[in-house]
Amino acid sequence: VGGDLNVTDGVLENAAHENGYDFSQTFLDVAPILSGADLALLNFEGNLSGGSYGTATGAAPLELAKAVKAIGVDAVQTANSAAIRQGVSGLVTTLETFDHVGLTPLGTYADSASFRKSGGYEIVEVGGIRIALMAFTKGMDNLGLPAGSEDCVNLLYEDYSTDYKKVDTERIERVLRNVREEQPDLTIAMVHWGSEYNDEISASQEKI
Repeated sequence: VGGDLNVTDGVLENAAHENGYDFSQTFLDVAPILSGADLALLNFEGNLSGGSYGTATGAAPLELAKAVKAIGVDAVQTANSAAIRQGVSGLVTTLETFDHVGLTPLGTYADSASFRKSGGYEIVEVGGIRIALMAFTKGMDNLGLPAGSEDCVNLLYEDYSTDYKKVDTERIERVLRNVREEQPDLTIAMVHWGSEYNDEISASQEKI
């Protein structure tokens, strides 16, 4: 499991060249580790919705998604701060793009129907072991989901755009019930939470 792949101006500038973007040098240090794993996961803190690329939008070019796939990553957490930075339409485009390059997004959905169909998790099989993967985020940089899109992101808190104190127990337990019905051999939960530069464990994190 890798950490955050943050889409920033620096990441893009280092990969930019006259014909577009080349990320082959970006992952040299970690590619041998990820490509040698039976299952490789990371948190993709950005989007693939087009438009202006960089830190402000979190948007990245298609070449970055292809590079992540090429180094052996199997699934990416998309439930994080950048999930709806380009709106729900940007989220949908991101999900479609990951599907196109063969990466499984975790924790976000195009609509309620997609969430219900998935149950809020994904099943992968590795060496005969059935693994349930699920992902949740603390919030989305204080952005809120519009009415009718409440199921587009797996959220840990009901007050996810303000105080992060009221744990969304109902949603978490709903996903967990769905996973238990699947009877996987192993369950992995990826969580995007906490405060930067603060390693204290909060009471709500303990509860979660």
